[in-house]
Amino acid sequence: MKFTLSWLKDHFTTTASLDEIVDKLTMIGLEVEHVEDKTKEYEPFKVVQILEAVQHPNADRLRVCKVDNGSGTPLQIVCGAPNARAGLKTVLGLPGTYIPAKDITLSVGKIRGVESQGMMISGAEIGFNADSDGIIEMPADAPIGKPFAEVLGLTEPVIEINLTPNRSDCTSVNGIARDLGATLIGEYIENTPARVEGKFPCPVKVTIEDPILCPGFGLRLVRGVKNGPSPEWLQKRLTAIGLRPINALVDITNYITFDRGRPLHVFDARKVTGNLTVRRAKNGETLLALDGRTYELDAAMCVIADERAVESLAGIMGGEESGCDESTTDVLIESALWDELNIAQTGRKLGINTDARYRFERGVDPNFMVPGLELATKMVMDLCGGEPSEIVVAGNPKPKEVVIDYPVSELERLVGIKLPVVEARRTLERLGFFVAGPSDRFKVAVPSWRPDVHDRADIVEELLRITGVDAVPSTPFPRDDNARKPVLTPIQLRTRKAKRALAARGLVEAVTWSFVPKREAELFGGGQPELALANPIAAELSDMRPSLLPGLIASAQKNADRGYPDVALFEVGQIFKGDKPENQFIAASGVRRALAKPAGAGRHWSGKTEPIDVFDAKADAFAALAAAGAPMQALQIAPGGPAWFHPGRSGTIQIGPQNVIGHFGEIHPRILTALKIDGPLVGYEVILDNIPPTKAKPTRAKPLLELSPFQPVERDFAFVVDAQVKAGDIVRAAQNADKKLIAGVAVFDVYEGKGIEPGKKSVAIAVTIQPSDKTMTDAEIDALGQKIVADVSKRTGGVLRG
Repeated sequence: MKFTLSWLKDHFTTTASLDEIVDKLTMIGLEVEHVEDKTKEYEPFKVVQILEAVQHPNADRLRVCKVDNGSGTPLQIVCGAPNARAGLKTVLGLPGTYIPAKDITLSVGKIRGVESQGMMISGAEIGFNADSDGIIEMPADAPIGKPFAEVLGLTEPVIEINLTPNRSDCTSVNGIARDLGATLIGEYIENTPARVEGKFPCPVKVTIEDPILCPGFGLRLVRGVKNGPSPEWLQKRLTAIGLRPINALVDITNYITFDRGRPLHVFDARKVTGNLTVRRAKNGETLLALDGRTYELDAAMCVIADERAVESLAGIMGGEESGCDESTTDVLIESALWDELNIAQTGRKLGINTDARYRFERGVDPNFMVPGLELATKMVMDLCGGEPSEIVVAGNPKPKEVVIDYPVSELERLVGIKLPVVEARRTLERLGFFVAGPSDRFKVAVPSWRPDVHDRADIVEELLRITGVDAVPSTPFPRDDNARKPVLTPIQLRTRKAKRALAARGLVEAVTWSFVPKREAELFGGGQPELALANPIAAELSDMRPSLLPGLIASAQKNADRGYPDVALFEVGQIFKGDKPENQFIAASGVRRALAKPAGAGRHWSGKTEPIDVFDAKADAFAALAAAGAPMQALQIAPGGPAWFHPGRSGTIQIGPQNVIGHFGEIHPRILTALKIDGPLVGYEVILDNIPPTKAKPTRAKPLLELSPFQPVERDFAFVVDAQVKAGDIVRAAQNADKKLIAGVAVFDVYEGKGIEPGKKSVAIAVTIQPSDKTMTDAEIDALGQKIVADVSKRTGGVLRG
């Protein structure tokens, strides 16, 4: 929402400085995003006049112009604008001037062999307006050589505030002024429009077919108007906020939209056939809108139609065929109320964003429907003349009154501020609320322009923001035995910790759709009928995802297609194995592609970079599990995984055969082919919900770090076992030989071949023995070694290799 300081002061008298006003706006919740100083921004751009414009000798669409910039020596400018012509006064940028929209600094150059000593500017190129069809056309009396911003009166600051969606009342300068008036840095000026007496009955009648879409509709004819350029003050105000003046009738509606938050529309009455009907569009109907585009309508959209065709897209944009121009003499002024949800849906479906849509989808003041029409009538008569008809009102625009029972103690109860009753009543009344009742309990009637206020907490918010958030007392949390208890659930803690751990390993977090195509769902273990969406947002997003991997794999490929092949992505989110709550899980998943190793992605001059492999995926999965609190010493790795992983290059992470926590591995080539994905690609997925809960109270408190003063001893053992025996079984058997003394067991060699019987393999392990109370003797070490051999032989059938 943009406005100038002088515009604000039409509704608000104050002696406060610009900085004080800006600070106060932010304090009361109307955050000031930017204050533009057009004088400095547009200072390099001066008014010039084109003396002659001739055809470029080497280009059909270019002209070579002689331009007077007030220096006495005409400049030669090559210009491609269609409106460049002799006699036109426009805006010039000289060499050395920066052009924001093009991100270039002008210089003297040759265009198709002809020297150009600058650039004549369009409004879009410097952010003056959105017009990019031609160069800026200045008034005929504009002095040559003057900064164009000074000529157009763009010398005062423009304030831009960032509105939250609930504050529809502040989509107008008048509403902002009312809020400021409640802070006592100035006085709000009440300015209810006066009633304009109708001279004759309005000949056009209005019918509303669906009152839900249009609760109220006001219409008035003004005949005998003389349309033309709007006055200078109006043009300057619109120009300052980035709107292009068109003609007086259109400029009036744009002005009232920003000044009062009341969008209006004007029809050329001679182009309207018969009476008007507010109805749903018919499937296949079209509208040539004021933006020059033709839109295809459907039955979900609300339109205004005459007896011939659709003339306007209700609450969003009018039609070109009934638009007002310089030949308009009779004008129909429309002021209506529209269903907010329907306006938002229609605008989104057609891709139309207008100032009217912005306000109607947030809610406009229903009680200002008729006064807004009166204000527009008065401005049309003042600027264009004419004689008004009586007002025709269809529907019932009166809203339901909202009255809130508000105890004065509520402010102190919720935010800790004790405000005097007189001050609380004064603040609410200055904001437009009607307050009645005894000193300890008010009856507060909510004004029609505040649809966001529903209950006591909203009244507290109003008092708090006007009083100031800095008035809220600081209250420390108690530090005794009754201190705060943790509020995050175990799965929330696991999610946060897993995200941090994966990000620390160099993976980038992605957020993908919770929906996937049915074919992809089937490839990753889903596709059940109960997981198909009844109304998918797109045909290719038809099923709930059974895994995070399809979305991550697709994202990795999109990055590769755009020149980022070495990408590592992760996501922590929900997956769906069924439509019951117990079949929905929180998973942590990730993929690595090409050269995206944890140590660093991409090729390197040293030539040592290797492609990703299954062990990178395993390390990522274990990092997420460790951060999430999984019992790492109890985890087991079983070879192989689901069908979407390579059978010989994947593993299953489990705690016993019944509790599978996740999988990792190289994505199966069949899956890559089916999804049209370029490999290599490795991935993993762990189910955070399947991690066993930690004990509430440890059975025995242990120090965080326990270092032994005695030297550790390492012994190597090689066992010959059947080929199908898992190395992990050997490791666990060795660990269980003496859990107190054995600090670690690691596999360092696996051998099959000469010297080993067919169907057998040799697995070599390194056992670290760490005494804690004394140095071990050779006999004790040998005895422990014999126990390790015996336990491994008993559990796996292995024999010590000679």
